[in-house]
Order: sequence, then structure tokens, then C-alpha cells
Amino acid sequence: MSVTHSPEIHAKLIERIPAVTGRGLHEWFNALDKGPGLVRCSDRSTWLADEYDLPQWYAQAIVTEHDRRRRNRSIPAPRPEGA
Repeated sequence: MSVTHSPEIHAKLIERIPAVTGRGLHEWFNALDKGPGLVRCSDRSTWLADEYDLPQWYAQAIVTEHDRRRRNRSIPAPRPEGA
């Protein structure tokens, strides 16, 4: 079952991901790019949550943000800390 978050909740989840998971968005985006070639967002978020033991709402936020940034190339990609 897919849950759609408001833009405000999505932004807060994305903001918290590095602190909660210990990994930056760029690392999660790399994991998605190297993961299985799943097409549906729900399948990719379920895979990410299961593979990395993430809460589903964080996995969904990562997948949604990844797709949003891929669609809109004008949004800068996250940079690794210290870069």
C-alpha cells in the first residue's frame, strides 16, 4: 500500500535521512542506481527498506526524491559530505 506524503512531510523526511540513517542522500541514490532494475516506485522502496533495514517511510522518501531529481535535472544532486 502506497502512502503519499505532503510536500512538507517529504521535505522533513529528506532533511532527516542523513542523521537517521548515517548515510547521505548521494549514497542512497547510488544504492538505488546499483540495485535491481525495478520499475515501480513501490517495488523500489520496498526493496530499499528490506535490503537496508530502513523504515518504509524513509525508503519511500528516498525513492521519491531520487525520481524527482532525475526528472528535473536542474535540481542539484546531493554532494558527499566534505566535497
